[in-house]
Amino acid sequence: MANDGCEVHRFDPSVKSAHVLESQRLWHHRLSIDWRDPHPAVAAQKPHSNTRKLGSILNEFGHHKIDILKADLESAEWKVLENLILEDVLEQIGQLVFEIHLHWPGFEVSGSESSVVRFWYSLLKELEQRDFRLFHTHKDVSKPQLFLKKDIFNASSCYTLSWVNTRWK
Repeated sequence: MANDGCEVHRFDPSVKSAHVLESQRLWHHRLSIDWRDPHPAVAAQKPHSNTRKLGSILNEFGHHKIDILKADLESAEWKVLENLILEDVLEQIGQLVFEIHLHWPGFEVSGSESSVVRFWYSLLKELEQRDFRLFHTHKDVSKPQLFLKKDIFNASSCYTLSWVNTRWK
C-alpha cells in the first residue's frame, strides 16, 4: 500500500525504535492499540508506554481519518472494538479488518458462555447499526477448532472479518 502512494502506519510494540520511517510513506511505531490509555501515574514513570487507545494515537499524530484499519490484537479485539464504538472513533474509519479470536472470551471479558456471546454479538450488531457492512470473512483453518475452550467440528478459533463503512466520505 505504501508503494502505491498510501501513508501506512504499522504498530508493533516489539520494534526497537519508537518511530521509524522505513520508506517515504511507511512508518513503524513501537506501539500497540489498546482499549485504554496507560494510567497517568504509570505513564509518568514510563513516558514511552507501548499501548494507547486508537483515538489517542490519532490525536497524537494529528490524524482525523483512517482509510483502512487492519488489526490482529491477540484477543484484545473485543475490548478495542468496544472502545472504538463508545468513543465514536468508528466514524473515522473507512474499512475495518479485524482478526478475531474465539477460543476464549478475551481480555477483561468474562461471564457465562451465553453472556460472552451476547457481548460479542452486541458489538457486531453495533457495527451494523453504524452502517458498517461485512464484506469478507476468512476462517483460519491452521488454528485449533475451539470455541470458548470447547472443540467444535469444522470451526476455527480465529477468523478475519472485513467491514466497509457505507457512510465513509
